[in-house]
Amino acid sequence: MTEVAGPESAPISELDLGAEFPQATREQWQELVAGVLRKSGKLPEGFAGAPESKLVTRTYDGIEIQPLYTAEDLPGDIGFPGLPPYVRGARPDGQVGTGWDVRSRFTGEDGREVNKAILADLEGGVTSIWLSVPPPALADALNEVYLDLAPVVLDAGAEYEAAASELLALLAEREIPASEATAVLGADPIGLAARSGSAVDLEPAAALAARVAAKYPKVRTIVADGLPFHEAGGSDAQELGALVAAGVTYLRALTDAGLDAEAAADQVEFRLAATADQFSTIAKLRAARRLWARVAEVCGFSSPMRQHAVTSPSMLTRRDPWVNMLRTTVACFGAGVGGADAVTVLPFDAAIGKPDAFSARIARNTHAVLLEESKLAGVADPAGGSWYVEKLTDDLAHAAWAEFTAIEGEGGLAASLASGELAARLAATWEKRSSRIATRRDPLTGVSEFPNLAEKPVVREPVESTVEGGLPRHRYAEGFEALRDASDAYLAEHGSRPKIFLATLGPVAAHTTRAGFAANLFQAGGIEAVNPGATDDLPGAFRESGARIACLCGTDDAYAAQAADVAASLGAEYVLLAGKGDYDGVDANVFAGCDALEVLNGLHAKLGVTR
Repeated sequence: MTEVAGPESAPISELDLGAEFPQATREQWQELVAGVLRKSGKLPEGFAGAPESKLVTRTYDGIEIQPLYTAEDLPGDIGFPGLPPYVRGARPDGQVGTGWDVRSRFTGEDGREVNKAILADLEGGVTSIWLSVPPPALADALNEVYLDLAPVVLDAGAEYEAAASELLALLAEREIPASEATAVLGADPIGLAARSGSAVDLEPAAALAARVAAKYPKVRTIVADGLPFHEAGGSDAQELGALVAAGVTYLRALTDAGLDAEAAADQVEFRLAATADQFSTIAKLRAARRLWARVAEVCGFSSPMRQHAVTSPSMLTRRDPWVNMLRTTVACFGAGVGGADAVTVLPFDAAIGKPDAFSARIARNTHAVLLEESKLAGVADPAGGSWYVEKLTDDLAHAAWAEFTAIEGEGGLAASLASGELAARLAATWEKRSSRIATRRDPLTGVSEFPNLAEKPVVREPVESTVEGGLPRHRYAEGFEALRDASDAYLAEHGSRPKIFLATLGPVAAHTTRAGFAANLFQAGGIEAVNPGATDDLPGAFRESGARIACLCGTDDAYAAQAADVAASLGAEYVLLAGKGDYDGVDANVFAGCDALEVLNGLHAKLGVTR
């Protein structure tokens, strides 16, 4: 038997497994791309540019996402974890050995009820508490909670001073030494102004921070929150620019209150949104640390940005909310890989109302799977060196810095909020985002794509918002969900949903693609699509369906031969066609890239569906 030497017997330099193959070049790849694009009709004859340019997409910040990245795209020295500019993480060991801080959010008026949820989550693996209760309810909410083991992050809005006093008193009552107490008091007058439209008053927060810094070295007072700008529809760069502008505003206020730059920076924690776009989330967190490191370089402090990532409230849906479990898992993954210090996974039913015990368990177990089973925190900066991630981080950092300097040029974040200039830019981005959602270029699984009209509603105790005014709060699914709500009301009143008849031309193999496309689109608006299959009597099937509107579904050849005659024979009040082309008797078209919301709202009006 021939003995085969293992890898340990040969130097690494002799194990070049690709040495026997010819070196691939970018030009060869471009030639292959061009061939595929020509076959699909996406590359015109005689096109002189780079063929891959036809595959480039752009973010809401105008950043071009290329189909291929190479070592040539690296922005330069990417540094090391734990060293400025902290792109690769704030700690040299990343989260190895500890994992990120698993932070759950708790809200309510009844401290005792909130306490039950807190204790259950702590037993299930939660490591810190993000708490929003009335200040007098704090003691009840934190009963039997070991505050030296489970730090508390307050979210009391305008009542942050009273809440801070209650928590600090509770720490003293529990005999936790001031030098060891750990908490975030949650003072955020800028975030409050963004949410409510109130004037920014920094002096009370700065005075509180000065008192806290003198006695509690591990307690932070201030939160710079990017969520109001994210929920207003802003892009990643707009969120980051506003976030850094908030941090700089707080630095100025705290140093004016007597703190030096280092002590002032140590008083601030930053909150960011993590979305289902995992690469954007990874790049956002890395770029945020780089931006703050640049501020540190200019202002003369060394501490890195302390980050709290929250799975995006805007991406959560009320329809088919089970899909939110997948969205939050991807967002949590992105936050962990991006190096967030603390991560909050919002429960899948958070957009519907008060989460129940099951959704809270799934939320905390999302962390457990990623940390314990997937070993996601087992290596420092797992995305480090990825040509795509490094380039995206660099591009996003530059775009966000431009937004930050624009805000500073407007007099700072408080002035930009008061003047409405920032709000106008956020609104412009939301308009672009809304258009992409309406045309389903930004698909929402279970809502704008693959809806389930038979789904059983998830019912939760409603949670009323107590903050009004200020920047709007959007959810991406809100336009389609309004249509579904109207359809449900129609069903309750009439005993059936609004209907549309799919006039299927030819055999199943010929019409099924477009019939499926059309049914998917109409159901996204709560309109039942009646599909008769292959039939020789479309007028009879139409009458039997009870529908008043029809949509022709078939091949282009079938449309050329039959569309006009079939449209005339049906006797429908309104006729659509799945695809493009003008035919006698056809009133409108539905096709990939059409404004689905406009089409569906128009159909609701014709079918008598009111809101």
